[in-house]
Amino acid sequence: MTHSIRLTVNGETYEREVEARTLLVHFLREQIGLTGTHVGCVVGECGACSVLVNGALVKACLMLAVQADGCEVTTVEGLSTRGALHPVQQALVDGFALQCGFCTPGFVMAVHALLARTPDPTEEQIREELSSNLCMCTGYVQIIEAVKDAASRLKSWNRGST
Repeated sequence: MTHSIRLTVNGETYEREVEARTLLVHFLREQIGLTGTHVGCVVGECGACSVLVNGALVKACLMLAVQADGCEVTTVEGLSTRGALHPVQQALVDGFALQCGFCTPGFVMAVHALLARTPDPTEEQIREELSSNLCMCTGYVQIIEAVKDAASRLKSWNRGST
């Protein structure tokens, strides 16, 4: 059985027919071609599929596309502006906080969500927030340091955009 859905992804509206069982992660990748959201464990453990739905961090492998009907979705592709990396993305790159890159989109979205709620997080808050994402390649020390750097960069970036 198919359902008609309409949602906004990274500022663009999409209307599609989807099967009721289509996961949001598969919709994003296969139906609209946004492959930055990765399919990892498909059970909500790794966080590689993390996106924002109406501003809340969700694992797109645990959400059906029909559940996103009428929602605003932001993927990792939606964070950069005019070809420039978002401060969170740039901080991770500059801090050597990634290796193979598979988990990176999920970490970027988790960090973005954290810093939107808590602009100056403690290390404990960072560790707690990032516990929902797994990285098999790099140590978390660089990632935590990059989050602290991203928080600082965002303060300057936000001042520049107002």
